[in-house]
Amino acid sequence: MRAAIGRWFSAAGARPGLDYLMLRICVLTLVGIGMLMAYSASMATSVAEDGVVWQQALRQAVMVIAGLFCFWLGLRIPPRKWRSATVWLLLLAIALLLLVLTPVGTGREEVGSQSWIVVAGISIQPSEIARIAIALFGANLLADKRFGMYHPRTIWDYFKDPFVQYTVVALGMFGLIIAQGDMGMGMSFALVAIFTLFFAGMHKSMFVFILVLAIVGVAVLFTGGGYRSNRFHTYFDALVGNIQDTQGTGFQTYQGFLSLADGGLTGVGLGQSRAKWFYLPEARNDFVFAIVGEEMGLWGGLLVITLFFFLGFFGFRTAMRAQNQFQGLAAGTLTAAVVSQAFFNISYVIGLLPVTGIQLPMISAGGTAAIITIGSMGLLCNIARHEPAQVSAMQNYGRPLFDRLLWIPEPEPSDAAPRTGGRRRADGSGAPRDARPERPAVPAGAHERPARAREREQSHRARFGAPVTSRTTSRRAGEQPTARGGRGARTGGPDGRDSRRGTRRR
Repeated sequence: MRAAIGRWFSAAGARPGLDYLMLRICVLTLVGIGMLMAYSASMATSVAEDGVVWQQALRQAVMVIAGLFCFWLGLRIPPRKWRSATVWLLLLAIALLLLVLTPVGTGREEVGSQSWIVVAGISIQPSEIARIAIALFGANLLADKRFGMYHPRTIWDYFKDPFVQYTVVALGMFGLIIAQGDMGMGMSFALVAIFTLFFAGMHKSMFVFILVLAIVGVAVLFTGGGYRSNRFHTYFDALVGNIQDTQGTGFQTYQGFLSLADGGLTGVGLGQSRAKWFYLPEARNDFVFAIVGEEMGLWGGLLVITLFFFLGFFGFRTAMRAQNQFQGLAAGTLTAAVVSQAFFNISYVIGLLPVTGIQLPMISAGGTAAIITIGSMGLLCNIARHEPAQVSAMQNYGRPLFDRLLWIPEPEPSDAAPRTGGRRRADGSGAPRDARPERPAVPAGAHERPARAREREQSHRARFGAPVTSRTTSRRAGEQPTARGGRGARTGGPDGRDSRRGTRRR
């Protein structure tokens, strides 16, 4: 039974298009759960602010539809075009980050941070665009590069290293996000940059240095006072199950625990949460997982965690099977960004980490976050479509029904070409230097048989009327095994010769 299950899993894992199928299922299921939770968790605030129970849910539905449109664009646009637009996307993100900080009233302050731009009544969060821009820029810049391949002689030569260039750009954008006062988004942005460097092959010593800096930063926040320091104190109290200030700094964490406890195994039912009626702050944003646990119970929470697990598994498998390093880096970074964001959100809701303000991807209510995250998942699914096995399956059996219904074309032949090994000439032309030469279809000299072999065959034909046979030919009908138990030929041929081997017995 165990062997049969193992064979089934092996066959399923080798199926072309499995990554593409599972990524779509995970993303669309999470988006559907997010819409349900957006309607349920926003009931109280919608009634209080607009007088209609579904008003804020309708706004979120518009954002999700815009995100699904970006998801469709991410599937239609070939990855090579995304790669050519990475620099322009990065420049747009930097310009928007600077525009938020300009003293012209463009930026709007919400929840203690000035991170939004209001255009025609629509709020745009540039830091969300910056996360995707830095991921694609790093995948483009660091593709086919190796850490330590440059040997600088002067201090200016260091900036010729693409890893140094990427780090400088990422640090600059990180500083702009921190200047907005959004520590949670700054942490999310830093994770994306670190994952990009990790997948590109940065040395372990650099990550040790980054880890030391992170520990020092946490220590400064813990001892510096203010609301961030209070969050750490609340976190350590929650670890031992003794939240002292349940009406002050620990109010949100305490109410989140109560919501999860009320849900039990099966939950109180969709729309029946009590915590969302102004008991739990940010019920539809940061702490939406507590509402999921209250209304859908433990099984609903495990369903969300399982979906993110499979999203990470098949996303990383797509990165390993990508046709070139740009697609591999982009797929790995986008997957790690979404999965790590979900990990941090769920962890601080259940008390494993301090509250950071990171939202739950595709489930928390949000405008720019929903559009950018769902759109980036479209690009990830597009990379899965361009796996060599999937491209071959589409060329032989046609596009899946999903692609035909949404007018998604087949991958272009240029995108489906496999990677070539070796280095090209200095001018960039010609075949790779280290490429293995192709074996000719007909071996040289095959038509010129040696004279000795020809004479041997003619002699054998004259005596027995049959060509020379190989020693490894199978036993003919009627042959009996020898005394040794092996396969032997009959030894009673004319003039005492062995009829199979063609040699005289001694």
